[in-house]
Amino acid sequence: MWVCGALGARTPAQLRRRLFPASRRRRPAAAAFSASAEPSRVRALVYEHHGDPAKVVELRSLELAAVGGSDVHVKMLAAPVNPSDVNMIRGNYGLLPKLPAVGGNEGVGQVVAVGSSVTGVKPGDWVIPANAGLGTWRTEAVFSEEALISVPSDIPLQSAATLGVNPCTAYRMLMDFERLRPGDSVIQNASNSGVGQAVIQIAAALGLRTINVVRDRPDIQKLTDRLKNLGAHHVVTEEELRKHEMKNFFKDVPQPQLALNCVGGKSSTELLRHLAPGGTMVTYGGMAKQPVIASVSLLIFKDLKLRGFWLSQWKKDHSPDQFKELILTLCDLIHRGQLTAPACSEAPLQDYQRALEASMQPFVSSKQILTM
Repeated sequence: MWVCGALGARTPAQLRRRLFPASRRRRPAAAAFSASAEPSRVRALVYEHHGDPAKVVELRSLELAAVGGSDVHVKMLAAPVNPSDVNMIRGNYGLLPKLPAVGGNEGVGQVVAVGSSVTGVKPGDWVIPANAGLGTWRTEAVFSEEALISVPSDIPLQSAATLGVNPCTAYRMLMDFERLRPGDSVIQNASNSGVGQAVIQIAAALGLRTINVVRDRPDIQKLTDRLKNLGAHHVVTEEELRKHEMKNFFKDVPQPQLALNCVGGKSSTELLRHLAPGGTMVTYGGMAKQPVIASVSLLIFKDLKLRGFWLSQWKKDHSPDQFKELILTLCDLIHRGQLTAPACSEAPLQDYQRALEASMQPFVSSKQILTM
């Protein structure tokens, strides 16, 4: 306890008043108040080393950084758990942030405050990450303005949260590798994935026919109905694709010029087998963890092309304005009702363990969305 009997003061505040009467005391500047104030704390899903997401990810309290002149304070609203997030945490992805890191490459947040030199966004705007590795699995954060892209706040929350990765990948693959015209066919595997569902809808909006390959499962009819409701023309299982009867199928359906492969292994070999001469197979994932196996005869006699696609590389090769234009194109499809979010299951941030485990289960048709 403070005791200053000679001055008649028992606390520091009383002592200051005795030593500095009101007429002589100077009020501290506002900056001094903010500097001495307790820093705000936020919750975030952090990992310090690579490994099984269910084991290495922890919910922690972090200090919220101060807002600088070119910074934006964002309150996160929702963020999905994507396969790329899981692979990044495991350490087997093409882009790895410095550790410790906050998980999440995608999501949508609302602007709370902006720095003095920020001109592109204002409080109340919705924003999404401009690039991977931003760390969206947290309640709040301060980001640089250039790390964000504004999106319309009148689109559904789940659509905004899942806009920046899968639909962008789907759109670019449909547009960049073959000159497709209305009535042409596209074949894809992993058709119930986030990218697969976006491919179905964007292709339908472009007048393209989709042949959608999925793994067989007990509820295959339910999945088939759901994909057809999105605009799928044909849904076949991996087993059906291997049968001789598929030759008759392609008597009535144009052979696809474009194949989209997210699986690899035998599944990718079957896609190649059904491509039209001169066609292209684009690989953007490897769920089977098996190499793409291409028949020599198909490459020689059908002149098939094998390509790869990674959205992060596309962004490096194009300007930020071109990515913004892509986002606005997709938002226009959302406004017209031609593009909806994939089937989603929402989970509060504190239930992250359940969401991570669910996202890694086989035959998952619902994307996990963390809500803040």
